[in-house]
Amino acid sequence: MKKLSAIFVVLVVLLSLPMVASVQQRHGIDYSKPLYAEDVKIGHKITVDYIPKAGGFRGGRGGGTSTTTAATGILGAPVEGEKYAIVIGIADYPGTSSDLQYTDDDAQLVYDTLINVYGFKPENIIFLLNMDASFYNIYNAVMELKSKVQPGDEVVFYFSGHGSTGRADDGDDEVIDEAIVTHDGNPDGSFILIWDGQLRAWFEDFPTDRIIFIFDSCYSGGMTDLAAEGRIVVMASGEREFSLESAEWEHGQFTYYFFLEGINYGYADVYDHDGDPSTPDVTVEEAFDYTLANCEQQTPVIADGFTNDLLP
Repeated sequence: MKKLSAIFVVLVVLLSLPMVASVQQRHGIDYSKPLYAEDVKIGHKITVDYIPKAGGFRGGRGGGTSTTTAATGILGAPVEGEKYAIVIGIADYPGTSSDLQYTDDDAQLVYDTLINVYGFKPENIIFLLNMDASFYNIYNAVMELKSKVQPGDEVVFYFSGHGSTGRADDGDDEVIDEAIVTHDGNPDGSFILIWDGQLRAWFEDFPTDRIIFIFDSCYSGGMTDLAAEGRIVVMASGEREFSLESAEWEHGQFTYYFFLEGINYGYADVYDHDGDPSTPDVTVEEAFDYTLANCEQQTPVIADGFTNDLLP
């Protein structure tokens, strides 16, 4: 990716994009609009034919490649209110050179899992696929939830697509920032990004402190700007690593192990929290441990500010 001589030509189109109702400004930065950045590098998620399994554990401790675990086995406070989510998957980027195969399938899997496994109401999920996952649609989705969520509610923010790095004017002290790549862009590969410090500003003063962020994208291990007490940030790869997808999984590798095998198949269910071994009750931390033990060529990362283990 060249420097922003190519990328930020796209900013010209902003004049024709719709304005949103709410504008957030901190330290002279208008976070409700795309931000200026330099040295931008798009991390194209890699589509591979086959990756050997890591031989991780299924439904029990040990046997995996991971030597550390996030799950404590102690169930944290249950959700007291409503459950809300923003689920984003972008496979069909402008042009053809940046297209992915399974990221929209990832989002569909997450949408179904939230409803069928964790009891989210469909009307409480904002589902943005491909061209609907524009910068302003994502921003407006966050602002919509911010206006309706109450203390004690739970929020899940999930993204599967390309990630990016660069030096962005997003209000934090990082030399290199990380971002998610929205659908807005041009066939030449220039895109509009949402930076980690920008997302942090969007979720600032959110009405609830029970928020789960999940990123299946390249360089996502650097999205820790969102970490805070009561929040969990789950990231598919290290901050300088690529993420993988494959026909072998028909999903991104991370989402396959975290949501399909870990949660839906119950392979991550190490601790029986509900006293019924016939029904899986997989916490975020259990799903992460299983995914970390099974992923190859990428290293999932977690920043866990929730007390004990969170069952969505």
